[in-house]
Parts: sequence; structure tokens; C-alpha cells
Amino acid sequence: MTQIHAKDFQKYSSESFDNLEPIESLDLSKINDFDELAKSMSLTAVGGRQLGEAVDVTEAMMLDKDCFKVLTLSGAMTMAKMGLLICDMIDNNMVDAVISTGALMSHGFVESVGLKHYKNPGNLSDEKLSQMKLNRVYDTLEPEQNLDYIENIVDKVFDQLDPSKPTCSYKIGEALGKYLNENIEGRGIFKSAFLKKIPVYIPAFTDSEMGLDFGLFNRKRKMANKPMIDYNPFLDLDHYADLIFQAKKTGVFTIGGGVPRNWAQQVAPYLDFIRFHFIDHEDPAKYFLTDKTSPYYKPFSYAVRICPEPVHWGGLSGCTYSESISWGKIVPKSEGGRYAEVLCDATIAWPIVVKAVMQRLAKKK
Repeated sequence: MTQIHAKDFQKYSSESFDNLEPIESLDLSKINDFDELAKSMSLTAVGGRQLGEAVDVTEAMMLDKDCFKVLTLSGAMTMAKMGLLICDMIDNNMVDAVISTGALMSHGFVESVGLKHYKNPGNLSDEKLSQMKLNRVYDTLEPEQNLDYIENIVDKVFDQLDPSKPTCSYKIGEALGKYLNENIEGRGIFKSAFLKKIPVYIPAFTDSEMGLDFGLFNRKRKMANKPMIDYNPFLDLDHYADLIFQAKKTGVFTIGGGVPRNWAQQVAPYLDFIRFHFIDHEDPAKYFLTDKTSPYYKPFSYAVRICPEPVHWGGLSGCTYSESISWGKIVPKSEGGRYAEVLCDATIAWPIVVKAVMQRLAKKK
């Protein structure tokens, strides 16, 4: 075996490892804020490196003036009190469109009108919680009276919609944001989006408290011999597709997975299908993202995902961005795409990533 003496190691290593980036120990004595913490973590390993690299990609996405930035949200994030974090991203121009589950936005609306969620004390059975009209989400409680209260509010908003025209989730979100801005002090997701003129899409709108409220609202109109308001989700799809089509580049920041993630990313094949069926239909060779010079070629150039779901369960939330490349939804790194994935509870990693990026961008200003 070849013997390598200490005096020869520096020469040996410089010749052998020129193409490798060294990692470094995390030195807390040199860290003063979240920005510096994230930079140091990006030079460590495992989850720490994932988080640090997610900050780097998010920063690049924010600095790219050509990038249309999409935030997708799933999971009980507003019940977990991450609502103001969403507001921070909107208020600081880190988001150009929001795509969310309906439940997340419903619970966020509860918070935005000044109502509270509560810690689950742990000493009450779920049967007892049901009797007390306390709905449990993991370790947090939503009083049923909160949902009754917002039903009264959203009914007033729904009543302002034009029954002669179909509506959709982004139009309802805009109306809710307008109501909050005119009637409620404090911050809220719909309010921040309204003030920034950012659409909020809820693809599975009926799968939410607000969706049920809309269904009940229409039933009451029918019983009163009033015309029901038509809900057309394809208005959302085409409105979003138009925005993505107009963008020079796109980026997506995903919390969790589910319908919001897939709905956001499927715009790339949707636009390509439009191109194929209505523009290049006479040239079958151009089918499925083969013409990357086309203005309809719109995979995401940047992507960040924070989700604890591992890939081996086979679910959408654990699907890697590498897999998304095979669908034409993400630009490969070999073509300049940048993406990072953090396998962590979003309530831990998400605030650190956003605060680090905010501090980093503030320093650059």
C-alpha cells in the first residue's frame, strides 16, 4: 500500500480533489443571524445542507427579475400558526401567485378576522372534544363556533358576487381580501394578496369549509327562488396558465405537496398540449416538449420543496423534482434549472428559510 506522509498530503489532495467542494464545520461563534446560519449549513451535510441550499435557490429565484414566483401550500399550516409567514412572503414581493388547499385558507381566514386556535391540552378524548365542539388537527384545536362565525362573513361576500357570471376560487379570494381590507384591522393572507394584486387559487375549493359554505349559500338561494351562482374551476386554470405563459421564467416554492403542488406544476404540460393541438398539430414530431424554443415551453426554472414525505411511499408529496423533470415540469440542472428539497417538518424549516432570505436580500439592498 502506498504510504502518504503528512508533508506530501497537501500536494496529493490538491491534485486529486480539485473538482470537489470541501464541507466545513458549523461554527456558531461566527454566526450572527439566519442568513449566516443558512450559509454555514449549506456547507455541512444531510438535512442541514438541504436547508442551506434551499435558501440559496430561493434567493436566486427572488433576485431573478424575469421570474414569476408561485407559492403552493398544503397541510395544516395556518392551524400551525404559519399564516403570517405567508403574509410576509407576499408583502415582501417573494410571491406572484398563491395556490393552496381550501382548508388551509379557511383556517387562515379564521385567524385573519381575529379568532383564535388553541393548544390541545392532551387530557381530553376526541369523543369529549366532539361534545365540546372542538375540532382537532394534530395538537391544535379549532372551535366550531369559529367556523360558524366565518360562514356569516363569507355569506355576505358571496352575496356580492354577480349571479349572472360564473365565479372561481381566485375571484372569491379577491372578494374576501377586499372585505378584510375594508372591515378588519390586522393582517391576513387574502388581505395581503388583495393589496398586492396577487391571485389565490384553491383548485380543490369544494374540499374546504369555505367550499361547503358556498354550497350551502347556493342551496339557500335556490330555496329563496334566487339564481344560484355557477362555480367554474376552469376559469382558475386558464387564468393561471395565462400568467405562466406571459412569464419569461418561472419558479415554485412548495410547502408539502398534494393538489396545490401538482396543479401548479401541471401548467407546463397543459401549455404544451395547447401548443400541440392548436398550433403545431400538423407536426407530430413536436409533440411533448420537444421544441424548447417554443413560447409554450414553460417548465419551472427554480423549485424549492419543504416536505417530510419520503419518496419511497410513492405518493405525490414525496415525489422528487428529478421525477418532475420526466414530466417536463422542471428544468433539468444540466439546462440551468435550480432546485432544492428539504425533507423536514415545514414549521421548522420554512421560517428559517424565509427569514434567512429576507435578511440576505436586505443586506444586498
